[in-house]
Amino acid sequence: MDYKIQILNKTRQGLDVFHHYIDFKFSSDKKFKNPLYHDTKASCSIHLSKKTGIYMMKDFGDLEYSGDCFWFVARLLNMDMKNDFVQILRRINDDMGLGIFFDSAQSWSGGHRYGTTLPRPAVREQQELPEKQQEPQSLSQPNITVTYKEFSENELLYWHRYGITHDVLKRFKVRSARFLTGISKEGKEYKISSRVTEPMFVYHTIDEAVKVYMPKNKLRFMYVHRLSGEYVFGLEHLPARGHMVFITGGEKDVMSLAAHGFNAVCFNSETAVPPINIIENLHRRFKHIVLLYDMDQTGKKSAAKIEQSLKEYGVKRLELPMSGNKDEKDISDFFALGHKTEELEKLISELISKLYSKSSVIFKSCELDYDNPPEKSSSVVEVNDVPVGTCDNLFCLTGGEGVRKSNFVAAIISGTIAESALDAERTPDLTIIPNPSCRAVILFDTEQSEHQLYKNVRKAVKRAYLDDKPDFFHAYHLSEQSRKERLDIIRTALDMNFHKHKGIQLVIIDGVADLVRSANDELESVDVIDELYRLAGFYHCCIVCVLHFVPNGVKLRGHIGSELQRKAAGILSIEKDTNPAYSVVKCIKVRDGSPLDIPMMSFGWDKKEDMFVYMGVKSKEDKERQKINDLKSIAQGIFEKADKLAYGEMVKAIVDAMEIQPRTAKVYIRYMREKAIIEQLADQTYQLKIF
Repeated sequence: MDYKIQILNKTRQGLDVFHHYIDFKFSSDKKFKNPLYHDTKASCSIHLSKKTGIYMMKDFGDLEYSGDCFWFVARLLNMDMKNDFVQILRRINDDMGLGIFFDSAQSWSGGHRYGTTLPRPAVREQQELPEKQQEPQSLSQPNITVTYKEFSENELLYWHRYGITHDVLKRFKVRSARFLTGISKEGKEYKISSRVTEPMFVYHTIDEAVKVYMPKNKLRFMYVHRLSGEYVFGLEHLPARGHMVFITGGEKDVMSLAAHGFNAVCFNSETAVPPINIIENLHRRFKHIVLLYDMDQTGKKSAAKIEQSLKEYGVKRLELPMSGNKDEKDISDFFALGHKTEELEKLISELISKLYSKSSVIFKSCELDYDNPPEKSSSVVEVNDVPVGTCDNLFCLTGGEGVRKSNFVAAIISGTIAESALDAERTPDLTIIPNPSCRAVILFDTEQSEHQLYKNVRKAVKRAYLDDKPDFFHAYHLSEQSRKERLDIIRTALDMNFHKHKGIQLVIIDGVADLVRSANDELESVDVIDELYRLAGFYHCCIVCVLHFVPNGVKLRGHIGSELQRKAAGILSIEKDTNPAYSVVKCIKVRDGSPLDIPMMSFGWDKKEDMFVYMGVKSKEDKERQKINDLKSIAQGIFEKADKLAYGEMVKAIVDAMEIQPRTAKVYIRYMREKAIIEQLADQTYQLKIF
């Protein structure tokens, strides 16, 4: 069976093709205005031919505009029936999603459903707007020229009803057109001009595709210039990483969403499956990809079909509470009708909740019920997390048992849940990021008993001068869950609370090594830390990882320690002081500068406050001694396998061992020489001194 017959059999002998490409409702055998030219009278009809058995268009006003569905698409797309017939068949197949397989590996990708049409030759020149004339700008195709102008007040009002401001139009490279001129396949000159009642706008994409949008015209879209690749609008305006991106039905929807603070892109057609390479790119960059298509029958059907075809990428669809009528079918209409950003956020939250309806049973069972304290059990020393770092990044807190990490972490948590800034004594002299919006603060514990977790949460609440735990502070005990379930619960809790509290301020994972089978499992360690780093990017938050190892100088142990040292923006180590009444906080890594230059902070028990509080910084002498000891440890490590090293080799060894910048490694080397930790030989190499 040839492709033409297959298309006819799948489209009710061509009737569905006419319905697909004509942007208004019509009935068979009833006359309507011909969409191929500026028709003033209803002299056109579509009927079933008794001779051929297929549907035909006949124009009684101009018989030149008569033919079957293939002829109609050819005229619509300014293609030649004889030379471009296979391309015409492919185009119909792609646009309508008929699923017909063409033998040739080479495919032809067409444009938008409605408007990839070249201009209508018979359209009369329309009255131009009385604005300043600009020189015509040729756009790649010699037969087509666009002349631009400034946006008129009426045009800006048109966009404003969707929330799209002049700044948004400028950011997305949308311009107003005065007129468009060109030459048709038949060699006829044409000119389309904008006017007050029929404005004309031009979209530009990152791949230099140019598309004309005429919202008041029956044939609303056309391409002025189109590259061979897929048409994607809005891709260049997406962030590197984010929580959610929408795929919409059109450019206006993309800009309307952007104007309300959401990420979105659109392709050439709602009916065609988006290109896999773009979907894979979005999947790597965003936690959720959501289809937000029109609420008419075509949009719903297409969204359901595409959701199923892209199931492996976790693509979801969101339906708007709209009728699907002409002025009430897409997200632009949603905002134009007066709906607010908060209403869309609520719909998104409902979608996310529905996604996790099954797993939420386990997820809810792990959340601490603060109003119903668990039965008292034997206490275990808890090691918690330090929220010092930046959004989109990981932060690591490490130290051995008995160094009072739980008290230090409680102090940091208290700063994120307090109603106002706390004194330095209660926040170990650290600057705590304010949380006036009451974004989520989430604590996961993989090791402690439920009772011990309850005690530690009480510590944080008390330290923040609060009588009760805030609703946005959640604590989960994961010790009874398998390692695989723990990571799944973390993913679920982050997504649920992100929407519930409109953001996440801080995440603490107490016992990150309990997410892998072994801290020395390199592949699993890399996968877990990479996943946590992705989650930090998705939710624009700081994830604090508590590592239950005693650090060796300034180098963390194990493969999971190495991965954290590489990925974390900052690392703090809590150790016992020479005075057993105090604990010392030492910096191992910072993003900028040398951690050895940062003062060591100490904290100890305050009887009056009945808690551990900040006790000041260690003396310069103590800091200097610690700095020398740490540098000795570094030097011993890099000279373990070599008696001597060239300067460049030594820089590289320190960079690889410490995951620091070369400039910082050079500072270390200079200091090692000054303190006689290393010495330079006659051949300009270096060796470790005996000490």
